[in-house]
Amino acid sequence: QVQLVESGGGLVQAGGSLRLSCAASGSIGSFYAMAWHRQAPGKQREFVAFIIISGSDTNYADSVKGRFTISRDNAKNTLYLQMNSLKPEDTGVYYCSAKPPGRNWENGYWGQGTQVTVSS
Repeated sequence: QVQLVESGGGLVQAGGSLRLSCAASGSIGSFYAMAWHRQAPGKQREFVAFIIISGSDTNYADSVKGRFTISRDNAKNTLYLQMNSLKPEDTGVYYCSAKPPGRNWENGYWGQGTQVTVSS
């Protein structure tokens, strides 16, 4: 069973930056893709960004394009999310997830989340 542990969240002012990390207990090379999702208070969880592990192709939600960058370090089995120009609407719990081959995202692995709060 793979465990994913997020870190790097916190309180930041609007316009600031944070870098989230997601450490996997096993090799991320075994996954097809990894992603970040977030859930704001009172809202449904939403997709933020994903990366294909083998080819490094990425995709972003329109709301974060140009501000967030997803990356991974296979040697460290870690996924990152660099968040710049943060806005109050970026506030929420950020979750890391991993999609093994043949499974959908919901049946993959998920971390416990890390809180990001952006003050105006």
